[in-house]
Parts: sequence; structure tokens; C-alpha cells
Amino acid sequence: MTATTETQRRLRTEIPGPASRALQERRAGVVAAGVSSVLPVYITSAEGGLLTDADGNVLIDFGSGIAVTNVGHAAPAVVNRVREQVGLFTHTCFMVTPYEGYVEVCEALDKLTPGTHEKRSVLFNSGAEAVENAVKIARAATGRQAVVVFDHAYHGRTNLTMALTAKSIPYKHGFGPFAPEVYRVPGSYPYRDGLSGPEAARIAIDRIEKQIGGDQVAAVVLEPVQGEGGFIEPAAGFLPALSRWCTENGVVFVADEVQTGFCRTGEWFASTHEEVVPDLIATAKGIAGGLPLAAVTGRAELLDAVPPGGLGGTYGGNPIACAAALGSIEVMRQENLAASAKRIENTVLPRLRALAEETGVIGDVRGRGAMLAAEFVKPGTTEPDADLTKRIAQACHQAGVVVLTCGTYGNVVRLLPPLSLSTELLDEGLSVLEHAVRTEAVK
Repeated sequence: MTATTETQRRLRTEIPGPASRALQERRAGVVAAGVSSVLPVYITSAEGGLLTDADGNVLIDFGSGIAVTNVGHAAPAVVNRVREQVGLFTHTCFMVTPYEGYVEVCEALDKLTPGTHEKRSVLFNSGAEAVENAVKIARAATGRQAVVVFDHAYHGRTNLTMALTAKSIPYKHGFGPFAPEVYRVPGSYPYRDGLSGPEAARIAIDRIEKQIGGDQVAAVVLEPVQGEGGFIEPAAGFLPALSRWCTENGVVFVADEVQTGFCRTGEWFASTHEEVVPDLIATAKGIAGGLPLAAVTGRAELLDAVPPGGLGGTYGGNPIACAAALGSIEVMRQENLAASAKRIENTVLPRLRALAEETGVIGDVRGRGAMLAAEFVKPGTTEPDADLTKRIAQACHQAGVVVLTCGTYGNVVRLLPPLSLSTELLDEGLSVLEHAVRTEAVK
């Protein structure tokens, strides 16, 4: 099938259309029911910020495959590098016979991640794998076992990262028992806790010291902006206070930047907003333009504390994924996608705040760069309104705009457009969202 270049949203059928419905019927007979899809339209091609489905409908993408296609769909620099690498070789396993692409990605991570200290990196396949290996590294380097995580956190679907994740349904329910020595403490949720960053940090640290003991903690693992938990941006001062405490107590500070990394929040990494330098940083999603690649990057003495053979995996740092990552990083640098993310923020936040004032159903508007959210509540309260949130997302989908929901209470619409999205498509997608909110809020 030949991809066609599309430049605007276009609906030829209802959503989903007959071709997608037929594919959905085929899927029901062979794909496990536990794998769900937000919007069952079956994509045949994608370019920039647009998705074309099997019925010829063209949709505006405000999800980026959950913060993956930061450089846009089918970015030429990514496509060209991938095609070249496929023609050379597809796999050798870096642990058997290595190749330059893996080294080049690690060199790029050395330069791009926060801090000027000597670093090392190791490559994996997914964000959960990166987070899990960051914990392994922290435990090996410190000789301690306890890991501290936070309310509303999401870190993955493996056994250990399910233990690190806060929300039960759908991520954890029925899948236990989970890995031990994981301890959860309150985080910073300014809209709901009303605390300053230092105040929230004091509560978290007090809980750690009294219930676990600082000298027992191997790692504190947190997202600089919480993703699945609701795009929760901690109050200023929260991250620096925790980072200082970790340094003072010999605890490894692990930043899970799987969703926030690679220009998504208007900086290469979200930790940079408050000049926090993590000891270890876990990355994935936006690193490789849609191909599966993840990494742990951090202080050399920590990663080198693991003996040879202790880290790795058959497919980790696959040569095709490494080629895609190098293409993605090239685009981010050349097109200054961090600045593009700030442009998106400067467009979206004022419009969402105006919509909140107008409708009374949005309790909080928050986020950085192109990682933005509106939290929906019942008018005059802070009571979450998950039903309204679901209806708004569905209305957007029917109009040809892909938006995602999230949050512990299921009441957050999150916006994750490609950083390369044009001003025209951004404006059009926002207009669809605004119409959906206005319409559904009065029902």
C-alpha cells in the first residue's frame, strides 16, 4: 500500500469506519482481550501530525503514540537511517558482536543528559525495562534493597515496575504478588494537596526516614512530571529537595524520564527545569521516533559497579532502533524541537485556561512544553468527573482528533502532540477539543 501525503483533517466515514470495524472483528478472534485500544481505527499510513486509517479518514494526532513520535510520524531523517541500516544488517546482539550505532547512541546520551560528570549508558527495549534496570544498578552500587516511589506514579508493567506503579486497575489488579522492598510515599500534587514543593518534600522525606530509614534506601524513583498518574507537575522545589536528601544519604536519585524526555517538556529532559541532575535517568518513548529503544544513563561509578554480564538483553540496542534514535536526535537538534514544544505550550495553555474559566468543569490546567493536561471536575468542586472526561475524549475521536485520558481518577485529558506539529493543525485540533468540552459540559 502506498502512503499518500495528507495536510489536513478529513473524515470520509463515521469513526470507526467499515474497514476498521471489519479489522476489529478479525482482531477479536486472535488478539488477547487484555490488550485494549483507545480508538479502534486501523492506521495505514502516518506523516507529521496526521494519521490515515483504513477507511481513508485523516485524523489529527494529539497522542504521538503516547509521547513516542516527538519528531512526527515518518520523519525523513529517521526513515532514511532505518532504511540504510536494514540494508546492512538487522541484528547481531551487542553482547555477541557489537556495532557502532550502539556506541553512537550512548555518546549522544552522554552529551544530552543533565550533568557534566562522567557517564555510562546501557540500552534496552522499553521504558519498564529501563526503570527495572535502574533499580538493579542502584541496588548493586549501594548494597541496599529498599526502593521509594510515590503516589500516582506509573513506571511500567513488569513485575517490579508494577510494584513501583501506584494505580491498581488496569495495571496491577490480579497480577500479584509483587516484588518486595518497594515503599510508597506522598508526592507533590499542587491542585489537590495545596502544598509548596519544600512542604511536600518534607512530608515525603519524613515518611522515608521514619518508616524505612535513609540508610536502607537504594533508590528514590520518580517522574519529574507524572505521566499516567495525571500529568502532575510537582510544585517548585519538590524535586531539588528530594535530590539533595538523596545525595546527603547516599541514595541513588533515579529520574524516570520515559515520557518527559527528548524535548517533550520544552527542555531535552524535564529534570533540567529545576536544574536537578539525576544520578540515573531512564529514557525510552521519544528516543527513537517510534522504534523500540530505551536507556539507562548515569554516573559512571554506578553503572560500572555492575560486573560484566550483569546488564543486557538479546535485543537491547538493536541496530535498527539505534539508527532511528540517531535520526530522531538529529531532527530534535536541527529543528530545535525543545523550542517547538514551548511554542505549543504558549498556544495551548492560555486557551485551556480560558476554557476552564468559561465552562467551570476544568479544575486545573497544567503541564510544560507539549505535555499538557486539563483535569475535569464537577462544577464548584474538586470531585473528579471521569464520565465527562470520557465523553469529551470520545467526542474528539468522532471529530477526527486523537486525544488520550489519564489520571488516578480517570478525569484528565492529556495532550501529547508531535513537537513538529504545524500551528494550523494545532489550532484546528484545539478548536475540536474546545467544542467537545463546551458541548459535553452542558449535558
